[in-house]
Amino acid sequence: MDVEKLQTQLKELRAKIPRTRKNTKGILKETISFECNVTVGRELLALSQDVDDWEKRDCYSQLQEYLYHGERTRICLVYGLRRTGKTTMLRQAVADMTKDDQLKSAYIKTRRSDTMAMVNRDMKKLFDAGYKFVFLDEVTLMKDFIDSAAIFSDVFATMGMKIVLSGTDSLGFWLAINEELYDRAKLIHTTFITYREYTRLLGIDSMDEFICYGGTLRAGELHFEDRELNAEDASFRDDETTRRYIDTAICKNIQHSLACYEDGNHFRHLYTLYEAGELTSAINRIIEDMNHRFLLKVLTQDFVSHDLRLSASNLRKEHNPKRRTNVLDTIDTEAVTRCLMNILDIRNQEEQSIGITEAHIAEIREYLEALDLIIDCPIETATAGTHPIEHILFTQPGMRYCQAQALVYSLLKDETFFSLSEYEKKMVMERILEEVRGRMMEDIVLLETMKAAGCNHRVFKLQFAVGEFDMVVYDTEENCCDIYEIKHSKKVIPNQYRHLLDEEKCQQTEGRFGEIRGRYVLYRGGGVETETGVIYQNVENYLKSLSEGVFVTQEINR
Repeated sequence: MDVEKLQTQLKELRAKIPRTRKNTKGILKETISFECNVTVGRELLALSQDVDDWEKRDCYSQLQEYLYHGERTRICLVYGLRRTGKTTMLRQAVADMTKDDQLKSAYIKTRRSDTMAMVNRDMKKLFDAGYKFVFLDEVTLMKDFIDSAAIFSDVFATMGMKIVLSGTDSLGFWLAINEELYDRAKLIHTTFITYREYTRLLGIDSMDEFICYGGTLRAGELHFEDRELNAEDASFRDDETTRRYIDTAICKNIQHSLACYEDGNHFRHLYTLYEAGELTSAINRIIEDMNHRFLLKVLTQDFVSHDLRLSASNLRKEHNPKRRTNVLDTIDTEAVTRCLMNILDIRNQEEQSIGITEAHIAEIREYLEALDLIIDCPIETATAGTHPIEHILFTQPGMRYCQAQALVYSLLKDETFFSLSEYEKKMVMERILEEVRGRMMEDIVLLETMKAAGCNHRVFKLQFAVGEFDMVVYDTEENCCDIYEIKHSKKVIPNQYRHLLDEEKCQQTEGRFGEIRGRYVLYRGGGVETETGVIYQNVENYLKSLSEGVFVTQEINR
């Protein structure tokens, strides 16, 4: 018998068996043979350092609930777009653990080269070594994740392990939830960041700041012609950085997830765009189109030519009182809108050989909704029996504002405005953007109130034949409602709330939604109650007082 040969074979077998050693706590700790990038022990503690003093997302409590009280057999998915705090939450969860639980925890940073088979083998080693908590970050990078995700819930969760999956390809999670992980996962969404949370996390208490940069946990400044002044960390500091964010956080997210799902056989109508290398451009165009249509709506509905000429005339007189000439007598909303449409038509024809069809738009919008980027908050009409009107809200206001601002900037370079001085162009741009910020503030209030309203309240905009209520909160149990006007100004102006006191509009509203309980104007000034009973309330205080699932009639914030 060849002893030397047997010894060689025994040595090879031992090398394949993971070696473990006991630490002082009696927990087995893995020392070798991981196929993936697994971090445990002191390395894991080092990874979770420096986060103790960081503020936590509102949804962090949901992660804690899952780790220590969640039901067995389920896993936890932390997903959302880039720069919304997912990895930080995982680090904070480890930092907040007891020493014993930290010794039972492992962090796996998955790579594109990893496979579910490799993760499966490493998970088995971790279980055998006594690990209970496993955090897998960027798990959607693996090509076979979507089609094999059930292994986490069906095998390891049932064995008592607490498994938290995170990744930026949130569409991959959405597809997995609808297939492999159906009813087997707790979902924690991070994309939607409320004004209250934004101010708490970043220490920025400004509605205009939120409008310009809200949507990610990075702030910044914008200066079109001096890129050195732009904060490098800002996601939405100019048109280029916004497009780059859309490319990486949204377009690649969708394409990678669809390419991995069912071996790439679920592109549906989008396959022709994907095959031609034009899907990224198409998604960008559809997002831009939504934001450009928003700007057009502001120009045609809110920014009437009379207001433009009046404000420009007043500004001109303030700048040079001796000059009485109306600076924009020859420029009206129609001219501005026509100029804007020409710019958009030129952009739509660039670098696009395959036309975007209604089917393309419908499928891309479905995925944008799955990513929590857009939400439809239908507009009700005063006439009973009519269908609500679609009204798309963006959960990342900075993205919308930056694209609208860039378009206004390019608009003022058009020959239509060549006769204006640089000062006059600046005044026109600021006047348009003031209207944009006002309409965006309306959408922010509508979205955040809708999210906080709970199942017993409906939140919507109500339109009449002439005019509208910016927001109605209808209590379905008590059959009563509150009506709101939302203004970007800081001044109390009686004309602002004329609709709230319009007898015909109020009668129509009460006919459908019960007694009007309160009339409010949300604006950027202090709390005031008028002689007519209309209450002025600070919009920033209002938003900070909202909490998810609970709507309480707001008090005056003086």
